Amino acid sequence: MERLWSPWRLKYVSNAGTPCACVFCEACEHHGEGSLVVHRGRTAYVILNLFPYNSGHLMVVPNRHIAQLAAATTDELCELMALTKVAEQALTEVYQPQGLNIGMNLGRAAGAGIVDHMHVHIVPRWNGDTNFMSVVGDTRVLPEDLEQAAARIRPVFAKHAGAGE
Repeated sequence: MERLWSPWRLKYVSNAGTPCACVFCEACEHHGEGSLVVHRGRTAYVILNLFPYNSGHLMVVPNRHIAQLAAATTDELCELMALTKVAEQALTEVYQPQGLNIGMNLGRAAGAGIVDHMHVHIVPRWNGDTNFMSVVGDTRVLPEDLEQAAARIRPVFAKHAGAGE
């Protein structure tokens, strides 16, 4: 039998089913070494997904703990979209994907893994990026660790976010 070593998942599976603080609220407050946040705006921030579908999988998250678009202010909505645009530009520059999935899952029935704190997913995609491991083995193979991804994305994101477009 083949084994894939993924020690970073122990923290996640050890806490499965136990109540905990909101990971997005914790990330919003966490600064420094090991943070997956690649950019902070005024009302929202951009973070790498801890369990990505593909390398570079980003999420744009409002700072405020809100579950629905209807609860967001106009400023929050504008910044969510502006940062999603910058994420598209940064991912295109860093990874040269052939496409992007951009979307939200609001509510458990819609597939939200974190139900009470809405967020926008931006996932780089390439032709043929779903291989036999995903289809047959129900396993994803990611060629880059999250620290490397953050180091590549942060400077490009800062350049595009600072352009004021």
